[in-house]
Amino acid sequence: MSRFSRRLPLLLGGATLLTLGLSACSGERLQAAVNATNSTRGLTVVRDQAYGPDPRQRLDVYAPQGVRGAPTLLFIHGGSWQGGDKAGHAFVGQSLARAGYVVGVMNYRLAPQHRYPSYVQDGALALKWLRERATQWGGAPNNLFVAGHSAGGFNAVELVDNARWLSEVGVPVSAVRGVIGIAGPYSYDFREFPSRVAFPEGATPDDVMPDRHVRPDAPPHLLLVAANDTTVYPQNAINMEAALKKAGISVERKVLPRLNHITIIGAVASNLTFLGPTRAEIIRFVEDQRLR
Repeated sequence: MSRFSRRLPLLLGGATLLTLGLSACSGERLQAAVNATNSTRGLTVVRDQAYGPDPRQRLDVYAPQGVRGAPTLLFIHGGSWQGGDKAGHAFVGQSLARAGYVVGVMNYRLAPQHRYPSYVQDGALALKWLRERATQWGGAPNNLFVAGHSAGGFNAVELVDNARWLSEVGVPVSAVRGVIGIAGPYSYDFREFPSRVAFPEGATPDDVMPDRHVRPDAPPHLLLVAANDTTVYPQNAINMEAALKKAGISVERKVLPRLNHITIIGAVASNLTFLGPTRAEIIRFVEDQRLR
């Protein structure tokens, strides 16, 4: 749920190793550095597309050129539901577009002004928008994936698993081939944490947590856990896995060694895959579940 705030090595030009001292570097500056070293040359990039009327209801599209019927993936950033921005996660769009996918990287309305379920509903609206336009960039409207990191992982899982949200926007769950949660807080008592401001007054975990809302026809899930995560505890994924299995839903929970809450998403960047296998696991899962 936190932004980039720790020491993260960058591989520049495929050869030069630069270590950024995050104690003197803001999360936005670090993300900018990662993005600056991952070119979008050769990709189609369309920014700031409105999927709703609010200024935060915008997404960026990254697509390989010349594809047809490609998997179409919506990515949702983290930030404790109170911060974060799609621009800082351009490296995710770039990296997964290089893998052959049409990728939407979205913003959503932020707490405390906009509490649950506003940001989840934004994800459903963004998925509807992306599905309706996927063919413009060579994507397939019934070959959808939803992924998110940290708070965005909560959003991704909740918007698909709770039958209410896709139904509200008219997206059939059958169009979603898989869900990828990256270090997401799917099962915790938010009332004990500062993130409580992202949820309604008087709400309980039973009211809002994705592990309490699993639909019986949910698609397969991949839950990625950072072995050294001290921000979102591994029990979240354990509980989510148990809820999915109880509902008969296919789920993989993978603990990625050496990674923490920040590096697990940083490792998606094309030039940071040496940090860990996040990108490889996402691609493997998409390739296993995609329509052919």
